[in-house]
Amino acid sequence: MVAVARVLAFVAGATVVLATLASAVKSVVVPRAEPVLLSRWVFVLVRRPFDRLVRRATTWEAADRIMSRFAPFALLIQPVVWLAAVLLGFMPIYWALGLDLPRDAFEESGSSLLTLGFAVDHHGPVVAAMFVEATIGLGLVALLISFLPTIYQQFSRREVLVSQLDVRAGTPPTPVALFRRAERIGWIQELDEFWLQWERWFTEVEESHTSYLSLPFFRSPHPGRSWLTAAGAVLDSAAIRASAIDLPRSWQAQLCLRAGYLALRHIAQPYGIPFDPDPAPTDPVSITRDEFDRVLDELAAIGVPLRPDRDQAWRDFAGWRVNYDAVLLPLAGLIMAPFSPWSSDRGINYRVRLVRAHARRSG
Repeated sequence: MVAVARVLAFVAGATVVLATLASAVKSVVVPRAEPVLLSRWVFVLVRRPFDRLVRRATTWEAADRIMSRFAPFALLIQPVVWLAAVLLGFMPIYWALGLDLPRDAFEESGSSLLTLGFAVDHHGPVVAAMFVEATIGLGLVALLISFLPTIYQQFSRREVLVSQLDVRAGTPPTPVALFRRAERIGWIQELDEFWLQWERWFTEVEESHTSYLSLPFFRSPHPGRSWLTAAGAVLDSAAIRASAIDLPRSWQAQLCLRAGYLALRHIAQPYGIPFDPDPAPTDPVSITRDEFDRVLDELAAIGVPLRPDRDQAWRDFAGWRVNYDAVLLPLAGLIMAPFSPWSSDRGINYRVRLVRAHARRSG
């Protein structure tokens, strides 16, 4: 019976170690979004105390400051969890090889994992297990060392264009502010390069944010900015350009729209956010016709040329918006994006009562 128990203990320990290694490899090495249960547990459990702290905040700036620490903290907790799981997984393996539980097995596992070398057993199978565990420990540390610079490099690349949008569309960014500034400087007919820049941005963000699932939660340095609200404002601006502005057709704006809604859909998938991959142009969207008309009225007042048929313009705009509406709003709630019209202000699963207060102050 003891022999059978030791075999089962060895198998159970090896299963825990292999599952932990699989989690680390999927999270850091595999260049695609894959479901990682252990990582999900870490982020969910770490998120809960941050949500409680946010609910006690009295200003948006305080809430944003709290949430700005969530993703880095969870990212640093994750390798600690990997190391702890490997340490605990090797304990039954050492017991199966003849060491006593829990003290001797714990000391042997910790000494080997952290390459401390203070606990040494000279039996052949135990020494082999020690070498394996030490290699795993060094490998996890190496993954972390290479992982963090990659994350921050991708974050910095993402934020360059988000910061640039502040110059062109304000904070929070809006289509009205973008087209007003473009009209004033005579740039409105030269926006094609702008759409091309954002098409490339959407492509890069899709690749990085689906490969590293912690990246969407990294917040912009400015509390009023967000990669997601910037994406929403650019998509709405491109949709208005394609549907309502009376200028020659811009294929650049339409390609930007397609790149944007595909990117947001792919980013939303790992978080289980549902969406229709082929929505009908007549499906409902969260933007009302009155909201759309008010924006067009503002654009007309500043001299932006508009198409005379507003009914058709609304149908065309809604036909574009329906492609990203169902993922933009839940993502805004998930990452607790700052207030921004037509995205985080829709109130879907929003965690902080401060959004409406911030909207009143901004309005």
